[in-house]
Amino acid sequence: MKKYIFKILSIFFIALLFSACEKKTPTEYAEIHWDRDTCERCKMILSDRKHTVQVKNQEDNKIYKFDDIGCAILWFKENKISWKDKAKIWITDVETSKWIDARSAFYDTVHKTPMAYGFSANEKKESITDKNSEIIDFKEVEKRVLEKGR
Repeated sequence: MKKYIFKILSIFFIALLFSACEKKTPTEYAEIHWDRDTCERCKMILSDRKHTVQVKNQEDNKIYKFDDIGCAILWFKENKISWKDKAKIWITDVETSKWIDARSAFYDTVHKTPMAYGFSANEKKESITDKNSEIIDFKEVEKRVLEKGR
């Protein structure tokens, strides 16, 4: 009986030891506390689940939250963020609210966004069905936001 208990405890402690040694590197986006978290740039409360953006500094794993892709792009410029090109940027898909890679998203130009930049992210090009919308990429969104300023 003692051998059995010892064996069980040994297995438990070994499993505990391995789980404690597991390296946990934060690689995902953060949880948004809707109606409480604020935009890093304009300080507006994050409540629109269709246009929210998160930027992660890969060097220190700090995450910055924004209410609109325009705020994120201007924040990079205004703060002279040296790690901009290495940053991980997520945005919510306008239809599903799923977090997607902002740099590989397809953007439409017909939705109202929190800060009126007017660029909504779509995971798939085919999901942009409005005939009045242009379909543009992240580089074009960035160019237009910087031209517009604000």
